[in-house]
Amino acid sequence: MRARSGLFAVLALACASLAGNACGHAIVMAARPAMNSSVAPGKLEISLEFNSRIDRLRSRLSLLRPDGTVAEIASVPDRAQNVLAAQIDATMPGSWKLDWQVLSLDGHVTRGTLRFSVR
Repeated sequence: MRARSGLFAVLALACASLAGNACGHAIVMAARPAMNSSVAPGKLEISLEFNSRIDRLRSRLSLLRPDGTVAEIASVPDRAQNVLAAQIDATMPGSWKLDWQVLSLDGHVTRGTLRFSVR
């Protein structure tokens, strides 16, 4: 009986683990620029790498510049299926904020913010 309950506990834990992975929330695994980093002014490639594939057509990037203006940023289409990337002109010194929203292929929406500064 004890062996059976131990086996049941292991199976329940495995199922819970699989269910967690099946949720499909896209998690940022790598970001460029890095969170709270400082970058040189000029052309800047933004890249967010997720732990799962995303639907790029239904994902968004929005940039808040130091002067308070907001711009929707078009993503670059020729990247891996788990990467959302764009290029911006980061010529204004100060704090920048990139808001992102991605749709994973299983239908879950994930949002986040990447802050960096231009020196």
